[in-house]
Formats: sequence, structure tokens, C-alpha cells
Amino acid sequence: MNLPCGVDEAGRGPLAGAVYAAAVVLGEDHGIVGLADSKALTAAKRERLSAEITLRAKAWAIASASVAEIDELNILHATMLAMRRAVAALQIIPSEALIDGNRCPPLLPCPARAIVKGDATVAEISAASILAKVARDDELQRLEIEYPGYGFAVHKGYPTPQHLDALQRLGPCAAHRLSFGPVRNCSDLFSSVRKYSK
Repeated sequence: MNLPCGVDEAGRGPLAGAVYAAAVVLGEDHGIVGLADSKALTAAKRERLSAEITLRAKAWAIASASVAEIDELNILHATMLAMRRAVAALQIIPSEALIDGNRCPPLLPCPARAIVKGDATVAEISAASILAKVARDDELQRLEIEYPGYGFAVHKGYPTPQHLDALQRLGPCAAHRLSFGPVRNCSDLFSSVRKYSK
């Protein structure tokens, strides 16, 4: 049976939080209207579609790679790890994994094919894009509560002026990716200040 899964990630560019990936098997009769690249949708529309996808898809899974794994492996390899975890967590083995972008994660349980801009052209990848984005946004809402003052709920961890200003004032928190330049530079600065203030 031809049941491909779409795979996409959310959170490669931000300075904080885990990177998320989702895998979705829709099937031909899914009937979900409005699937698109998650970045082209409003938050409310993503939430509505996410609920519909989890209800109507034949199989779906969401996985992540932690901040510690991002810092240890680098963001590319951590993204591939999250994608591999998402596909492995599916309740069925898909006939093929359709990966958004130009690279496929290794060690998948099925053949894989990379599709550039697949999140805008392939329904399964669009669905995965939506699930990954909603899951990551939910995490940033939690980080807003755990680490107040950084504005995580607003900028979602991206290097906006607001976020960079908070980094300069507060220094990095445990949710920040120390391997990313702006965070590493800020961390070095705060370490120097602490050293000379002793």
C-alpha cells in the first residue's frame, strides 16, 4: 500500500528551545482542507489544522532534539535526529518518507526523498510542518513561564532585537543554545564579568 509520510521540522534558526520534527501519514482520503506551509498560516489556523490533522491522519508523531543535543551535535545533526525519532515513532511504517528540504536523515525505516519547498507543495509535509510548529510554539509558551523576562512567547526564541536585548541584560538561561554565536558571545561576556567581580 502506498502510504508516504511527510516530515518537517520547526526551530532550526532560534537561539533557544529544542528543535522539533513531525511525521504525518495522511492517506488519500484525509479530507483536510487548507494545508499549507505553517509559516504562511496564522497561529489560530495552525491550531485548528493541528487538531484536525491529529484526528484524521492515519498516523502521526512529534519528536524533538534537546538544547543539550543541539549543542553537542550541531543544529543540522540534531534536526536529522528529531526527524528520525518522529518517523520511528509512527504507528505504521510508511512506504516512503518525504522530507522537506534538500537532505534526508540517515537510518530511517523506509526509503526517503528530499523535496525542496515540500512544505508548500506536498500535503503530508505541510501537515508535518504544522504539527512541528504548534508543538514548538507550545514549548516556548512554557519557557516564557519558566524563564520570565526574555519574551519567549513573543519572539519564539528567534534573534529579534527584543531577544538580543534581553540576552545582554539577563545573560543566557538554561533554554539557550550555547553553541549559537549570539548566545556564546553573551555567555563569554557574562563569564568574564563574574570572574572580574570576584
